[in-house]
Amino acid sequence: MKCPFCHDDHDRVIDSRTSEDGSAIRRRRQCLACRRRYTTYERIEATTVKIIKKDGVREPFDHSKIKQGLEKACWKRPVSDAQLEAIIAAVENDLETSFISEVESRHVGELVMQQLRDLDQVAYVRFASVYRQFKDVHDFVSELRPMLDGPEDNE
Repeated sequence: MKCPFCHDDHDRVIDSRTSEDGSAIRRRRQCLACRRRYTTYERIEATTVKIIKKDGVREPFDHSKIKQGLEKACWKRPVSDAQLEAIIAAVENDLETSFISEVESRHVGELVMQQLRDLDQVAYVRFASVYRQFKDVHDFVSELRPMLDGPEDNE
């Protein structure tokens, strides 16, 4: 590790401890040349999942794109930012554990809708209407029918 002050690459580790809820290791180091101390962090290198778009283009998974879609679907709904982040984390976790390096965007959308359906049905229908590109009211009815025919929670 090169010293950020003198750029010499001879140092020693003075202290190591976990940080960031155990997802990183913080190391205090001392440069053997200039004797100054500095901190480094060691983290697991995450693999970047590539999303295969409808037109075949591949791009890295983008957390912010899902968040934007969720924010639009949940506009004026009783859904907190923490709940949106939990959906995104669940989708990211599912992608990282289920696929090696690439996944179709269709699958990502289905994962998001699955999470939204359990959280807020209005937001779910909003997201589905854009994601599945509903053409008319019959598409809405087809999407709503399973929810309307399903068992009621309050009976």
